[in-house]
Formats: sequence, structure tokens, C-alpha cells
Amino acid sequence: MIHLDNSHLEVHAFQTAKDSNLFCGDAFYLDLQEDYFLCVLADGLGSGQHAYDSAKAVTSVVESNPEENVQTLMDYSNKVLLRKRGAAVGILKVDFHKKEFEYSCVGNIRFYVYTPAGKLIYPLPVTGYLSGRPQKFHTHKYSYEEQSKFLIHSDGFINVKTRELLGGNQSVWTMTDQLKAKQVNTTDDMSFIVGTLL
Repeated sequence: MIHLDNSHLEVHAFQTAKDSNLFCGDAFYLDLQEDYFLCVLADGLGSGQHAYDSAKAVTSVVESNPEENVQTLMDYSNKVLLRKRGAAVGILKVDFHKKEFEYSCVGNIRFYVYTPAGKLIYPLPVTGYLSGRPQKFHTHKYSYEEQSKFLIHSDGFINVKTRELLGGNQSVWTMTDQLKAKQVNTTDDMSFIVGTLL
């Protein structure tokens, strides 16, 4: 489990491999700075080492280019998957000064934001997966309110009542514990990232 926090955001990330495999087909990368938060979650097709290699290629290229916007990072992620198995990819970048975030996704990664006013934001992903072929991306940009909570997860995640989870007054630690408790019977690689925008 990874935990990061500063004066703008607190976030936890958790991951398990299918059937206790040596290689998890999901990979994530988190980068929290004073002016931004960058997060990528990649779910390599299938499971095992080939899935891991695809997912890791995506997180590595994002880690190497943190200054780029989400649209560019999606393009880099697509290109790095040429002649690999492919991956579902979601990328989130939060600008703390502008109080806004950008998000783009291709495939079965899910992303939710719940505002203090009770609004649930759920940007629809593009179907398919990244594989190096020419691809169109839809990048969503939203302003956010302080104390908004978010959840990103891969398709191995056992669903919870998202509005109830994010709409309560629980801390990030408590939400993480609740989510982990739900995932004990997952039969797939599984990753989730949950956080609060402070």
C-alpha cells in the first residue's frame, strides 16, 4: 500500500495480484508535488508477466514525463505499447493552483469524484484498450471543490456503493480499510486509488 499527503491532497493506493501470482497485471504511479498530483493506473490485458510488462511500460513513460498534460501522456502511453499486449489506461492530473483536474481513460478503468455538495462526477471512458494503433482520446477537465473525494480502480475491483463510500465523512484511511475488506474474494488483478482533495 502507498500513502501520500501534503496540504492539498491525501491519497492511498492498494493492489493485489490474481491468485497470488508473482506478477500483477495492473500497475500504477503516483506523483504528488506542491502544485500538482499526477496519477496513472494501467491494466495490462490478461494476467501474468506479459500483462505486467504492458502496464509497467505505461507507468514508466508517465513517470518520465510528469510535466506533460494528460492528452500528451495518453499519446505517449499508447505509443509505448506498440508490439506489446496492450492495456486499459486511466490518467489523472490535478492542478492545485487552478483547482481543476484533467482525466482521460481508454478501457475498463473507472474514476469517480464526489463533491461536498453531493455531486457525483463519473467521466465515461472510451471503450477498448491502448495498443500502439492510432487512437482518439477524450480528455475531461473539471474544476473541483475542496474536500472532494475520488476513487480510481481497475476491473478486478469488487464494486462498492460508491456514493455512500465517498459521500460520508470517513478519512482516507477508513475508506481504504473498507475497500480492502471488500476485495478479499477478487479473482483478478485488482488496484484502487482513493483520495481527498484538501
